[in-house]
Amino acid sequence: MRRFWAAIALITTAALGSGCQPQVTVCPAIAMAPVVSLTVAAEYAPMVKTVHLKACQDGKCREADLELRPGSASIPVTCVPEPGAACSAVSSPDGTSYGFLNMGTLTASPINAEVTGSDASGGTLPARTLDFTPKSAKPWGEQCQTVITASLLLDANGLRQA
Repeated sequence: MRRFWAAIALITTAALGSGCQPQVTVCPAIAMAPVVSLTVAAEYAPMVKTVHLKACQDGKCREADLELRPGSASIPVTCVPEPGAACSAVSSPDGTSYGFLNMGTLTASPINAEVTGSDASGGTLPARTLDFTPKSAKPWGEQCQTVITASLLLDANGLRQA
């Protein structure tokens, strides 16, 4: 019986001791690209031939004709959730198009963006401007790095933050 209570005491002491250890959190060693992303809405994308984006932040401006690529959405594949089972998704075109403007450095400071371009018939798209503040988040917890994203959406009604 003595051994039983000694074993209980040892297990309890080990459990209490492990609860007092500092928690180690591993932060991912990845960085977000310093870009302003632009998505052209699905209903507007067929009307857009080219897009030129100019973005100014902290007194520095960058601009370029964006290489527009077809957008897609992730569609979950039906699966039976079981312990240890993995589910997946497939990519499906969604009618949008998107492009990126490399800013070199992206901060949480406000950005002034201007979008111009041409339409599918060779005409000029209306110039659209927007002052916005990039979004900051800590997706891996307070102890990890801040992620800053600057995303825009262009549609027939104008330009807005995504």
